[in-house]
Amino acid sequence: MRYRGKAWKLGDHIDTDVIIPARYLVTTDPQELARHCFEDLDPTLHEQIQPGDIVVAGENFGQGSSREHAPIAIQALGVRCVLAKSFARIFYRNSFNIGLPLLECPEAVDGTETGDELEVDLAAGTIHNLTKGQLYHAHAIPPFMLRLLQVGGLINYVREQLQAGRGVQGL
Repeated sequence: MRYRGKAWKLGDHIDTDVIIPARYLVTTDPQELARHCFEDLDPTLHEQIQPGDIVVAGENFGQGSSREHAPIAIQALGVRCVLAKSFARIFYRNSFNIGLPLLECPEAVDGTETGDELEVDLAAGTIHNLTKGQLYHAHAIPPFMLRLLQVGGLINYVREQLQAGRGVQGL
């Protein structure tokens, strides 16, 4: 799984209220959530991010409440993956459960600016900053989590297992 897109660099400790403000939690419509994604950080950011782009953030991205709306809003924007120095644990699992790839790589975050063109290879765990000609190695994604991404999230994984006549294993 390879992704190529423009980097949008955010700061440290971007919490789920910044990703999708609580006042919009009255809907579960992904497109409606996308219209308000990052609104309190920059009211125009959701209009600037294009399908295929990559969000790059600092420490503890996704901290705060355990709401699933946050990764859904990011994914609905068309963001292909999120690269950060570290992720809040619940946000990390919620993201993989819906098929939103995340990579941890502090060096790549430090070496990336908004507008840089990135190429991410999830299987290899590499981030290539094409603008600066730098290659970084992210923390490995466990095989089961890669499988979740390949099939589009936990629900699709469970469907796949049940259709194949297998019980759901590895959860």
